[in-house]
Amino acid sequence: MRNFKLFCCRIGRVLISIHFICLGGLVLADESPTRGDPSILPKDAQLETLWEEGGFTEGAAVSPQGFIYFSDFAQPFDARPARIMKFDPATRRTVVHCADSKMANGLMFDGQGKLIACCASPLGGRRALVEVLPDGTVKTIVGKYQGKRFNSPNDLVIDRQGRIYFSDPKYVGPETMELASMDVYRYDPDGSLQQASAEIDKPNGVILSPDGKTLYVAETDNGTAQAETDQNVKMGRMTLNALPVHPDGSLGKKKVLVDFGDQVGIDGMTVDQRGHIYAAVRSAKRFGIVVFSTEGKELVYIKTPELPTNCCFGIGNESRTLYITAGKGFYRIRLRIAGHHSI
Repeated sequence: MRNFKLFCCRIGRVLISIHFICLGGLVLADESPTRGDPSILPKDAQLETLWEEGGFTEGAAVSPQGFIYFSDFAQPFDARPARIMKFDPATRRTVVHCADSKMANGLMFDGQGKLIACCASPLGGRRALVEVLPDGTVKTIVGKYQGKRFNSPNDLVIDRQGRIYFSDPKYVGPETMELASMDVYRYDPDGSLQQASAEIDKPNGVILSPDGKTLYVAETDNGTAQAETDQNVKMGRMTLNALPVHPDGSLGKKKVLVDFGDQVGIDGMTVDQRGHIYAAVRSAKRFGIVVFSTEGKELVYIKTPELPTNCCFGIGNESRTLYITAGKGFYRIRLRIAGHHSI
């Protein structure tokens, strides 16, 4: 998530079928398309389809101007490279912003309006934290830790001090891992890079609480590093975790908020102004956007047409609109609470 986040969250439905086999599904009794706390979800709320012309969508992010950007990976049989799309809420028009994103996945704009991305490893991916320039050029920010290439950078969040927290798992692809583990890193404005946490076996989506004092990290351990070839894998932990953020940016001990047991966990996430966590849950049998309290209690369930990968809120008139990437498409739903943006 941000699985191809399970990079099954990253390449397309062919790989997603592998994800199903390996990970199973989360089964709950209520399968209503939308349900939950009416203070968050209006009773008449419906998911709106905005665009369904992708191969596999990911990494929704809002720009300072209110445009929504998202990643789109090609299907395995499609020769085109991965790209970044741009949606205009005013015109409902979706256009290509970057025709070759070097496998950009998680996206976020920083305080200076720069588009920052995590580029994954497969199919010639940059395998780095990058900046995507206005003309679509991909510029590497950092690609190595202690002289070794990252595994497959996945998702990121930026705080008000300009510190970038990003996850570095690996789900698919023939590339050899140079690092011995899959961790969360912090890239500081001074150009230094720190291993922020090694407590999560396989980190996926990351997001900060509205006060910036907690980093939420999805642990989505499908037990593989190359989903196409790994055999007889043993699934690891599927959890949602809260880690305290100290004033210097370092992280404290994790607290498990949600344990999905032997079922599929979370891909990407966002938060609203009240601190609720909006998570893309990728269970094969019960998938969709699930809204959790800060203590891990489920408040809202929003069913999506296909496995969701990520979500973000708009700004301005769209501040109460949740944008969702799922399968090959891009969607939105109107809510009662405005989203929070860490920048």
